[in-house]
Amino acid sequence: MALEWKLVIDCADPLQLARFWATALGYEVEDNSVLIERLIGFGAVDESDYTVVDGHKAWRELSAVRHPDDPVDGSSGTGLGRRLLFQAVPEAKQVKNRLHMDLHVGPGQVDAEVRRLTELGATVLRRVEARHRAAAVPRGRTAPSTMPWSRSEVEES
Repeated sequence: MALEWKLVIDCADPLQLARFWATALGYEVEDNSVLIERLIGFGAVDESDYTVVDGHKAWRELSAVRHPDDPVDGSSGTGLGRRLLFQAVPEAKQVKNRLHMDLHVGPGQVDAEVRRLTELGATVLRRVEARHRAAAVPRGRTAPSTMPWSRSEVEES
C-alpha cells in the first residue's frame, strides 16, 4: 500500500517561501484561518502564534502550499494531497542542501520559465545545457542581496 506524504522544508521565513513556491508551481497557499479561529476559541493559541496575510489569519511559523486539484480538509484548510510544508526553525542553514526540485516544462519553454522564476526572486546559477538550468530560489529573507538560496532545476520534459 502506498503512503500519503508531504515534504517539510525547514526555513527562516515560511510565509515568504510558501508564497514563492505557490506562484512557481501554480499551487495554492493553504488557508488555515478556520482552524486558527477555532483554536483561538478554545484558548489554545494567542496572537503570538499567528499573523494576518491578505486578510486571513496564518501561522507565523508554518505555511503550506498544495496542488489546486487535490482535496482539502474544510475544518482546517489543510491539503490532503500533494503539498509542501514550510516550517520556521531557529538555527541558520549550516551546509549545502541535499534536496532540490526539478521543475519540468514543455519543449521550448525553459527560457520563458526561467524568466518567470527570476521575476519571482530566483537566480540562475548556471546553464547546464540548452534545455537545463540550475537556479537558486529565495530561502526566507526579503532583500535579494542577503538571501540564502536553495537549488532548483528547470528542464525541458
